[in-house]
Parts: sequence; C-alpha cells; structure tokens
Amino acid sequence: MSYVTKMVCSKCGKVYDPKEGHVMCDKKDLGRLDIFYDYEKIKEKLTKESLAKRSHDTWRWKELMPVDEKYAIRLGEGGTPLIKATRLAEAYGLKELYIKDETRNPTGSFKDRSMSVSVAKAVELGVKVDTTASSGNAAAALAAYSAKAGIKTVAFVLSTASVSKVAQLKLYGASVIKVRGIEKGEDPTVKMMLVAVEEMGWYPSPSFGPFNPYQVEGPKGISFEVAEQFEWKPYDWMLVPTGSSCLLAGIWKGVRDLKEIGLTNYYPRLVPVQPEGNSPLIRAIKNNIPFEKIEAEKHPHTIASGLSDPYPWDGDAALEGVKKTGGTGESASDEEIAQAVKDLAKYEGIFAEPSGAAALGALRKLIDNKIIDRNDRVVVLVTGSGFKDLAFAQSLYKEPPEIDADINQLKKALKEEGVPF
Repeated sequence: MSYVTKMVCSKCGKVYDPKEGHVMCDKKDLGRLDIFYDYEKIKEKLTKESLAKRSHDTWRWKELMPVDEKYAIRLGEGGTPLIKATRLAEAYGLKELYIKDETRNPTGSFKDRSMSVSVAKAVELGVKVDTTASSGNAAAALAAYSAKAGIKTVAFVLSTASVSKVAQLKLYGASVIKVRGIEKGEDPTVKMMLVAVEEMGWYPSPSFGPFNPYQVEGPKGISFEVAEQFEWKPYDWMLVPTGSSCLLAGIWKGVRDLKEIGLTNYYPRLVPVQPEGNSPLIRAIKNNIPFEKIEAEKHPHTIASGLSDPYPWDGDAALEGVKKTGGTGESASDEEIAQAVKDLAKYEGIFAEPSGAAALGALRKLIDNKIIDRNDRVVVLVTGSGFKDLAFAQSLYKEPPEIDADINQLKKALKEEGVPF
C-alpha cells in the first residue's frame, strides 16, 4: 500500500496525481516533483513497536516510501552500521564522533538506497530500459538493481570515470557510454541522458531530483536509521558529502518525516561538504545566495570524482535543510580529503574513496573555527567504498619493500617501515 497523496513541482507548484507515474514536471523547468504523504495514517502504522518486527533494509520504512512494497527489488541495501569512532574522535579532539558507514551497501555506496526505490517504481511502471547520468556510483547501483529486475540500463558517464567503476557497470550488463568534457558548467552526461529520454522514451534514473523524484526518497533511510541507532536520542550534527545535493535533500526530508510522525522532536544540524574545486552550493550558503542565482562550476577539478557534478540540482532542498536545521556548509581541499581517506583507514579500519571521505575532510576546520563544539555528538557520513577507486588508494603510498627470504633483509625492511622488533 502506498501512502503518497500528491506530487508537487518544486518550481511551478503544479500538482500531480501519484498514480499517473510522472518522473518530471510537464513544463520541464527543472522543478523536482516533491512527494507528499498521509502522515496521520502513517502514524498509526509506523511505530517503534512495529519496527521491532521488520527487516533492516529500505522497506523497513515502507510507509514512507513512494512505491508499494510488492514491487521492491532487494539486494540488502540499508541497515548500515553507525560506528562509534573512538580513535578518530581522539585524533580530532572530539568527545563523540560516529561514522555512518555506507560503504557496506551492496554495490559499495549509498546510491543503492536511491536506486532500490527508483527501480521499484520502474518495475511498477513496466519499464524495459532505464538510463542515468553518473560519475559511476549511481550508475553501478542502477545497473545492479536493474539487473535483478530484468531491466536494461544505459549509463552515460564522464570520460574521467574510474576504470573500476566502469568495469562494475559492464559486469552488471549495462551499456556504458563515456561522454567527453564539461563545457561552461554543462554536464554532458545529463545532456545526453535527457536526449535519450526524449528520443527513445527511456526511464530516467539519475541521482538528482528534477529528473526522477523517487530516488530522492531512498536516502531518507539514513536519517531514519541514525535516529533509531541512537535510540531516538538527539545528536547535534550530520556532515554529508555533497555533489548534486540529492543525498542532502533526502536526508533533510527524512529528518522532517520523523518529526512529522512523532518518532523524534528535534533536527540535527546538517552540513553539506563539497570539494574546494567544485563547491557552488557552499558558496551559496556562505554568501547567502538564493538557489535561483547559483551558478554551475565552470571547470570542476577534484580528486573526489563522485562529487564532480558542476550544478547542485537539488540545491533548493539542500539550502532549506541547512537553514531550517541551523546547519552550515563547508568545503574541503584535495589534501584534506586525501588525509580523511588515510585517517578513516588508519584509525577506524574503514576503506573509503575520496568522494566518500569528503565530509570528514572538513571536520577539523569546523572544530578549529569553533562551529562544532568538542563536546557535540557528531555523525559523519562515509558514502563510498575505497574499492571504487583503487588507483587513488595506490597513489597514496610507495611500493612495499621486496626481499629475499633472509632475516637480515627483513630487519632492514622493518626498520625502513618503522615497525618495532
């Protein structure tokens, strides 16, 4: 059963019947079709008691999803751990630091949450071919869930997409089209995806709301899970790696949903983090620029390839979430992101790609600038696995020593590595 009552364009305000299966506003004005629910009825069904009997995946929160559970495509997404990062907290000088580890999802990133919902809707609509514009993670998630559903995926990726991400797509049976260059802030993968949707009638499933509102609902599960994992007790901050802003839009909607149905009575302060080389949303937050006047990054450059979207498609929802929760925004340099990758592995045993570690890359300056208090309870999202970009991980370290089977050579190598013996 679906509890969706209506869909409303975030730009022009046109109201749509959810039974008609719209994915974009007819006006094609880049407005997102925001999904509304019957919260009064949901309150009766979704309770702490009912949750005790449910599986730990996207459909644990089925009343707050826009598709009937009977269409669900499950690969084990969601239910990721909230790790108390004691060693990392000590290194950063925090009393309480937690890592929400989204690398544990089936294809290695939080995008599995988005695509599990989008593909469920595609199944309901009888879709044969879906398509996406992606840096890699969204495409991998879409291809995996589509493979399970028997739907063909065509993925448009930037020519800079990592070899490992493209290989993953091909193994899932997707057709991959690399598209060259970003000119004047225009993402060519989005351009080609929209052409394909128009010309071929394919189902669009990128990880930004104006072209598919259903996938925005999937990341709400992060908000739901963190609240439950804290046993419904408040936490102060959530730091979110941000590219197109879809993840932050979903998280913001999730914390709102929880308050609407009475499971919580607070908002955590939300903090989007973007790479310094691609930070249009952060500039907007710091300079009080309205969404309508945000300009796309003309020449994005960052080691965090998954955050290279030049335009924050869901920036309106992101800005609202930051404002309503009393949050802020921050950028992280490539050096800070690389250090975050190292710190996560060194202190907590978490292997993250640069895009996945970006939020941690901004944490030190937020503490040093006294925005985050050292006694605050802080959650940092780690959104993608290091296995997504092995070339980057290899670039951080020199080749290991190679020796003969000789004890003296071993002792010399151990000394060079700084290993006590």
